[in-house]
Amino acid sequence: MRPGWPGRHSEGKHARGTRVFAGRAIWVAAAVAAIVCGAVLVSPPVGTAQLAGAVGSLPLRAPPAPLVLVNGQSFDGTPAVGALFTLAGGRLGRHFCTASVVDSPTRDLVITAAHCVSGKAPGQIAFVPGYHSGQEPYGVWLTSDVLSDTAWRTSADPDHDVAFLVVHQPGSSAPIQDVTGGERLGIGWPERAWVEVIGYPDGTAQPITCQSESKPLNPRQLEFDCGGYTDGTSGGPFIGRVDRSTGAGTVIGVIGGYEQGGDIASVSYSPSFGSAVEALYQLAVAQG
Repeated sequence: MRPGWPGRHSEGKHARGTRVFAGRAIWVAAAVAAIVCGAVLVSPPVGTAQLAGAVGSLPLRAPPAPLVLVNGQSFDGTPAVGALFTLAGGRLGRHFCTASVVDSPTRDLVITAAHCVSGKAPGQIAFVPGYHSGQEPYGVWLTSDVLSDTAWRTSADPDHDVAFLVVHQPGSSAPIQDVTGGERLGIGWPERAWVEVIGYPDGTAQPITCQSESKPLNPRQLEFDCGGYTDGTSGGPFIGRVDRSTGAGTVIGVIGGYEQGGDIASVSYSPSFGSAVEALYQLAVAQG
C-alpha cells in the first residue's frame, strides 16, 4: 500500500463478488441514527438522567428528508462501449469487465482498467461492443496486444490503472472504429465534469448507465457517485460531452484506480487522465 492512501487493500469491481465492510456499515448507521434522533454528543460522559434532560431540552423539529440514492439504469448499450469476455478454445466464457473504443489513427484501440487485464494474455481476452441480452450486434473482437505502463506493471500504482487493447476481427480487414465509432480521449480535463458512466455488472446481460458530476478524490483520482456499479463494471468509461444522437463523447476516465474502482456499488473511482495516459496512448497507436 502506497503512503498517503487509506490503509487497506481491496479488489474493487473486477468480477469478484460484492462485499460489505462491517466497519463502514456501522459508522454509517450510527451517523444516520444521530441525525434522525437529534443525538447530543457530550464530552466528558454524563449520566443517563443528565443526557435525557439534555435531549429533552432540545426544540422539537421535523426529521431530515431521507437521503435519495440515484442508481444506474439498465439499457441496451451503445456501439463503442462493450464487455470484455474470457476466451478459451475460440469460445467466449463470462464477461468480467467493461471497455470502450477510443478514436485513434489506427482505429483499432480499446481502453479499459489495467487491473482488468493484468496477468491475462492477449489471446485470452475478447471484446464485444454493444453487448446486451446475449446479442453481439457488432461482432466479437479478439485482442492482439495489451498495453499498460511501467508504473502499473511494477507496483500496481492506482494512479496508472489504465490499459489499451489492440483488437481485430478474424476474417475482416475493417478496423473496429469503422464499425462502432470511437470516443475521443480526454487528457487534462477538470476534476468536476458532467459525465455518463457505463458498465457491465457481473452476472447481468445488460449494461447500466448513470449521469452525474465527477469530483476530485485527490489530485490524481476522480470520484463518481451512483448506485449499481458492482463487480464487472471496472474499466467502464467516464464519458463527457456525450452526443445524444450517436452516444459518442470524450473518455476522461475509466472505473479503476483507488480501491480498483471502488469497494461499494454506489461510489466509483478513476485515475485522472494526464501525461502518463497520453504517453501510453501514443505507444498503443505505435503498436496498433
